[in-house]
Amino acid sequence: MRMTYDASVDAAYIYVIDHIGAGAVRETHPCEPGGGKGVFNLDFDESGRLLRIEVLGARSILPAEVLNKAEWPSTHAVLGDKR
Repeated sequence: MRMTYDASVDAAYIYVIDHIGAGAVRETHPCEPGGGKGVFNLDFDESGRLLRIEVLGARSILPAEVLNKAEWPSTHAVLGDKR
């Protein structure tokens, strides 16, 4: 399991499996926590197995220490973003 975070869109991606092939996601179920803070999108394969959790509005939902441990996309260094 691994997690990535893209600060440019404030989205975290929690991967239950390391690699999700093209076309592997068959269903996405959105889930909105109370208080209007962000959205979770749960991605499932054709067998109904959870593949990934997308967290939109991650800064308002996930603790900072969790986001600081996430992998950042390669554009992180190019754009000069700082954690």
